[in-house]
Amino acid sequence: MGTVKIGLEVHISLNKGIKTKMFCGCKLPTKPEPNTNCCPICLAHPGAKPSFNKEVLNAALKLATALKCDTAKQLLFSRKTYFYPDLPANYQITQYEAPLGINGKLDIDAKTIALKRVHIEEDPAALIHPGGVANAGFTLIDYNRAGTPLAEVVTEPDIESPEEARQFLKALLSIVDYLGIYESETGTIKADANVSIKETGYIRVEIKNISGFKEIESALNYEIERQRKCFQAGESIQQETRGWDAVSQQTYAMRTKETEDDYGYISEPNLTTIDITDDMIKRIELPELANARAKRLKEDYNIAADDANALTADMELAELFERVAKEIDPILAAKWLRKELVNVLKEKKKKLKLVKFDETQMVTLLKMFEKGEITDVTARELLEKLAKKSFDVSEYVENKDLRAVSDTKELENYCKEAVEDHPRVADDYKAGKEEALNYLVGKVMKKTKGKAPAGKCKEIIKELIK
Repeated sequence: MGTVKIGLEVHISLNKGIKTKMFCGCKLPTKPEPNTNCCPICLAHPGAKPSFNKEVLNAALKLATALKCDTAKQLLFSRKTYFYPDLPANYQITQYEAPLGINGKLDIDAKTIALKRVHIEEDPAALIHPGGVANAGFTLIDYNRAGTPLAEVVTEPDIESPEEARQFLKALLSIVDYLGIYESETGTIKADANVSIKETGYIRVEIKNISGFKEIESALNYEIERQRKCFQAGESIQQETRGWDAVSQQTYAMRTKETEDDYGYISEPNLTTIDITDDMIKRIELPELANARAKRLKEDYNIAADDANALTADMELAELFERVAKEIDPILAAKWLRKELVNVLKEKKKKLKLVKFDETQMVTLLKMFEKGEITDVTARELLEKLAKKSFDVSEYVENKDLRAVSDTKELENYCKEAVEDHPRVADDYKAGKEEALNYLVGKVMKKTKGKAPAGKCKEIIKELIK
């Protein structure tokens, strides 16, 4: 048993392939003005009755199946009663007694995380706290989000570190991307985390509504450290619910922890029971998910396991790799896509699916690099430009005179100049300082404007110094 126990309750917007909210005809919000995408049902007006959207069930069944859950025979809804401004009805329509899926599992690295349940529910309205929760003088409410469909995935307390929690969420996000049921640009993935440590006898503290993988890891790290400091100071830890303030990067006390009985669950009287038949389950078609695809890429393209795992973690990246690998060496394609392209996108703070990336020009670029027509420095610069907009790579290389210096005599002259201009650096290399060689190569690269092949320059400079 580890020294930390973490259980996650992950709420995922089911907002791709679904046109309307869970219980009414309002369109799923994209980014309209606050409180303009709602109706009497969203706002719980007297007499307004919900009507279930079966598209939500199809998406949730896909998720439960992909997570290897045992599926319920009937879809039942309950009312979860609590009084808060984001719920105009003072209850949330959710599932309690009979969740859609139970006893699932999800693999992360060499570990399996057991899943307690997968169920569907409506999302409450959005609360906005100007200046952060702790300092806000007032709270704004946007009911556009009220009634949008969510899937909730609840783990057993099998997670033993914030890093494992982040791995779990990445793996889960990969699955919902592959299933085509979640759109990150208009939806959210939020998590409630139950955290306890060995020193206190695993007294459980819940942290509510954390958004973003980095924020979840930060919140867990903070809370684990807070509990340990309390224990060391002789202060008691009580079972409670805490919030996460992303501005101050701290958790804060909200209320003592409720039990399920406190929510006063009752069956939802306005919705009928829906049978989940064997035929409905059989009609579910799952795509090739990340783990299976990584295994296939490793076998079909003879690439390293790390490369295959990194590529398939992002569905768009995996698909781009398979198209590019038909044209060039797959090992070269894997290296440039999973490292160089991903780094460029991170620097630009862009996602591949939102970039109109011209894979034909990517292939041209890598073919030129493979043949030694351009250096790796030039190739990276061209890749950065391609991430902004498409252009003819071959024509650009010719017009800008970017072809690699291939004439051996010319290269030798550049290298000889670098050694003669920096005799003390050459002596440092003779004395065993490897970084001195890189310095001299850098001087050659500067003179040639990045057109000299670094590997060949190193060989020539070594011979000259000898």
